[in-house]
Amino acid sequence: MTGFESFVGVNPWTALFTFCNMLITFAVLKHFLFKPVKQMIDDRQQEIDTMYADAAQAKQKAAALEEEYQEHLKSIKAEQDAMLRDATIRAQKREEEILDAARSEAQAIRTAAEAEMAQERKKAVNDLKNEIGGIAVEIASKVVEREINKSDHQALIDEFIRNVGDAS
Repeated sequence: MTGFESFVGVNPWTALFTFCNMLITFAVLKHFLFKPVKQMIDDRQQEIDTMYADAAQAKQKAAALEEEYQEHLKSIKAEQDAMLRDATIRAQKREEEILDAARSEAQAIRTAAEAEMAQERKKAVNDLKNEIGGIAVEIASKVVEREINKSDHQALIDEFIRNVGDAS
């Protein structure tokens, strides 16, 4: 049993040596492994926190830019509406000016046409008077040339009426 006791038994020096060996291994691992790993984890966590902070800041900046863009679009829309209203008003004024000019031009043409018609009418009346006067002189000369009886007088009047009808 001594072989078995040595295999299963607890030797205090071996236990103490194993315990010291474990403490030394733990201290070495803590110094060379746990601290660098902990440092890497802390650094990585700090990077992640920085990334989250940067992302939040970028998100806020993007929201501010979007709001600014929306305001800019609203101002452009308002400016566009104002320009459209101004253009419509100018177009209506121009339309009224063109219509007024056309009306005044039409009135001037109408007045000129009426004046020309009146002048042509006067000319026609004067021409007719001149022609009638000429015919009357002609009749008078014929009457003076011969003595007129009642039937000749009637024939001269009928001829005068025919000549006036032909002249008009």
